[in-house]
Amino acid sequence: MGENTASKIGLTLLGLFLTAFVCIPIGCGGPKAKEPETVKPIVDVPPFAALPQEVPTPEDNPSSEDKEILGKLLFYDPILSGDKDVSCATCHHPDMGYAEFLDISIGPNAQGLGSRRKFMEPNSIPFVKRNAQTILNTAFNGMHGPQAVQVKNAPMFWDDRVQSLEKQALEPIKALEEMRGTHYNEEEILQVVVGRLQGIPEYQELFKKAFGGDNPVSVSNLGKAIAAFERTLVTNNSRFDQYMNGDQSAISLFEKDGFEQFKKVGCANCHNGPMFSDYKFHVLGVPENKKLPLPDLGRADKQTMDSFAFRTPSLRNLRFTAPYMHNGSFMDLRRVLEFYEDIAHGKVRNKNVPKTKFDPLVAELKLSVKEMSQIISFLNTLNDPDFDKSIPDAVPSGLSVGGNIQ
Repeated sequence: MGENTASKIGLTLLGLFLTAFVCIPIGCGGPKAKEPETVKPIVDVPPFAALPQEVPTPEDNPSSEDKEILGKLLFYDPILSGDKDVSCATCHHPDMGYAEFLDISIGPNAQGLGSRRKFMEPNSIPFVKRNAQTILNTAFNGMHGPQAVQVKNAPMFWDDRVQSLEKQALEPIKALEEMRGTHYNEEEILQVVVGRLQGIPEYQELFKKAFGGDNPVSVSNLGKAIAAFERTLVTNNSRFDQYMNGDQSAISLFEKDGFEQFKKVGCANCHNGPMFSDYKFHVLGVPENKKLPLPDLGRADKQTMDSFAFRTPSLRNLRFTAPYMHNGSFMDLRRVLEFYEDIAHGKVRNKNVPKTKFDPLVAELKLSVKEMSQIISFLNTLNDPDFDKSIPDAVPSGLSVGGNIQ
């Protein structure tokens, strides 16, 4: 056998060897290559941080003690409601973290507080279709990372229908099922309320001290006074805040592991920044509340009008704000996490929201029981019980403090 023949045979054998070597991993009769792991969505999230000590205020409504005193009295006075039976505190009571222990709220023509609240008979008032969010820390709504809050554009409510605490304070007064009731229409109720306040000498004096001017009792100043009080309701010294401010012992090792899991599994895609909210809208397909006759369409989409999207709530003070989600569907945090795991497995819990509408940011939230326990433990570090729980002994109208809540 000549040298050239031997070389050809050698090259042929080498080629066969290489062909066999290459065929094995790519499917030429051998075992299949390992599928690449699914890459979870990556978003540029604002950094986590402690809440600031200074509370932002708008230029046209600087805080003052006189405004805060007036705003607190107004907050507890049912004279702001159409039938004089509901106050802001009816659904945002300090005993319940300025939220309430109800899935969806009950406004006029009712009695009791929180889970004891029931409509009186006969009744034609519908349920409020959404869960009452806490007022604690709403002064920081819209905060992303280190940048200052744009207080005039701060997002409010589950559907962001108004911006700023000043505007938010007036909306429940105008809503039939929240405070207005059936005896006045939306266009007239604010002027009716202002007329009532103008007829009470103590309120005239309080508005004068807070705002000055010839006609201080006005719709605008009503909203400003309540907003000034709401800006006093901050909890910026939770154990998490202490930890972020340098106290490594403020949270336990298990809670620190929970913080890492919170970020690892994707919770931080939407719950981020100092307030643990991106203040954006997401479609999750939360089950409908059976107390409501119609599906809640969420923030109206300009084209379809049925987005089923709701704004991300803050995760601070969850201890005080159960039940959870926009319509109070889940009574505890474990059920919330199990719901997110259902989404990751493509399970549909709302027949009106197909899987194709689910937000991709939550499609990969796969959690073990241990991870759920760690995350829940971490979320408890965001609770801060140090907030104003005092209630006025009386309100200038002489009505029952807080409304019909006894």
